[in-house]
Amino acid sequence: MEYVSRVPRPPLDGLIDDLYYLEGPSPYARLTLPPMPAALLILNLGAPFRIRAGTDIQTAEYADGCVVTTPTRAFEFGYPARTRSVGVHFKPWGVAPFLPMPAAELRDRPVTVEQVWGRPATAELRDRLATANGPDEMLTLLEEELIRRLGETVGLGLIRHTSSVIAASSGAVAIGDLSAAAGVSSTHLAQRFKQLIGVTPKRLARTYRFAATVFAIDPAGPTDWAALAGAAGYFDQAHFGHEFRAFTGLTPTRYVEVRRRFLREHPGHALDGWPLPAD
Repeated sequence: MEYVSRVPRPPLDGLIDDLYYLEGPSPYARLTLPPMPAALLILNLGAPFRIRAGTDIQTAEYADGCVVTTPTRAFEFGYPARTRSVGVHFKPWGVAPFLPMPAAELRDRPVTVEQVWGRPATAELRDRLATANGPDEMLTLLEEELIRRLGETVGLGLIRHTSSVIAASSGAVAIGDLSAAAGVSSTHLAQRFKQLIGVTPKRLARTYRFAATVFAIDPAGPTDWAALAGAAGYFDQAHFGHEFRAFTGLTPTRYVEVRRRFLREHPGHALDGWPLPAD
């Protein structure tokens, strides 16, 4: 599978972690994506893929692509035999300037790109991407489209700064201190977060803490779960286990088993690291 990634130029680099191109056979027909402190845009250029956003939501098909705001639960992606797409990994607050609706309306409910940018514009962009001369040109076209669409978003500075503080502490920060430092009420801060990110500051902090903990796990070696839970600031190992299941649907030990399976069956794969084989 070919994966090409690059950080966009300013001012997009303050909103986006990277732009990427992905093409090739998926390692598994279904992959689970546990929640991350990030939003996602996929422009699909191949056969449709499917997403199930939680056990209470039916699987839906996406032909043109999808937009996913910062999630609170794991998503299951069903891939065709070969996939081809370009996409954007947004910082949690980064997708807000490109949405015509509050991010909270999309919480854990992916929508098609057409629902966000309209059918004619989406079709025209996908046509240009599909006929571009290789991944680099495709990412340049996507970057230019994002710059063209970038506008002012009320309250973005506040949310970007506060979220950056949460990220720097890996979620280990008192939310009350954040609102006091920003000079706004906790209610106002929570409302702005839900409007621009889709989740409250407390929920975002939980996601950052969980993400930092997961990335500290080395699936190839032994794991001291008690030490890991303590270093991440969880009350005890039981609290850590409950949080882990809430985010992934797996126990910590089962998560490691699934990660090891991926490493064993697809060493060095471009997608190794976060997506998991659907358990």
